[in-house]
Amino acid sequence: MTSTDTTVDGTAAVDFLAGHARLLDRRRAGLFLGTSTPQEALAALAGYRNPDGGYGWGLEPDLRSGSSQPGAALHAFEVFAEIGPATSPDAAALCDWLASVSLPDGGLPFALPVPDPAGTATWWTQGAAQDGSSLQITAIVAACAHATARHDPAVAAHPWLARATAYCVEAARNVAAADEPPHALVLAFALRLLDAAGETAVLERLGRFVPADGIVPVEGGTAAEAIRPLDIAPVPDRPVRALFRTEQIDAELRRLAAGQQADGGWRVEYAVFSPAGALEWRGHATVRALQVLRANGRL
Repeated sequence: MTSTDTTVDGTAAVDFLAGHARLLDRRRAGLFLGTSTPQEALAALAGYRNPDGGYGWGLEPDLRSGSSQPGAALHAFEVFAEIGPATSPDAAALCDWLASVSLPDGGLPFALPVPDPAGTATWWTQGAAQDGSSLQITAIVAACAHATARHDPAVAAHPWLARATAYCVEAARNVAAADEPPHALVLAFALRLLDAAGETAVLERLGRFVPADGIVPVEGGTAAEAIRPLDIAPVPDRPVRALFRTEQIDAELRRLAAGQQADGGWRVEYAVFSPAGALEWRGHATVRALQVLRANGRL
């Protein structure tokens, strides 16, 4: 596996996943490597599913609670998108659950109450006490759902997705009209939702908050934590890519390829809360790096 000027060791990456990653991420990698089937990926995902149709149990690595949470839903939709063109009835059932916990304006709370907080990051437990809808979490969950909806008619037609999208578009429109930029994560996730939903006019207005160098520091994060161009526009031929110059994307792809560690995996630059979460994030980050490099013709 090679990029333009940086060699990625695909064998080492697979070996890293075998030795360090959870089964789910090994199955996700297997989907694009041709070593896993959609049924196997869904079987791994099912271990995180609750009877109410939502997901918990550390599917979001810093949210160890067994309770169903919006933060876990986005990771479930990652898998439902990646198994395409195969579908699962669990995806529409997840939409049903999301509809049941949505607020009257169509948005999702940042988090639901966490009855078993051991091992869970404080930002999730504190976030559960906040009132009102969260553009940050609703946008990224809905963006991932739109990726599933491209091949799953039941998700595409689900009323929850339409209501959540409408909430996000209106909230993003209000943020774009403000004088001050939003938090980096709100900006990134809202732009991804607008791109997925085809709302290019609002996307262009909100995109004015992306700095000229394409790098948005994350307030309250680690010293190195920032939203970068590939976090906002990971795949080519999407409207959101127009926010970045070609040379910026090329530089970020080289940076991503060069980020492979000696053990074959990738690191994360954001704060992690528990030892289990730290390791699981590395597996997730390694799958993401391979996916992005592959999508951009660098593998």
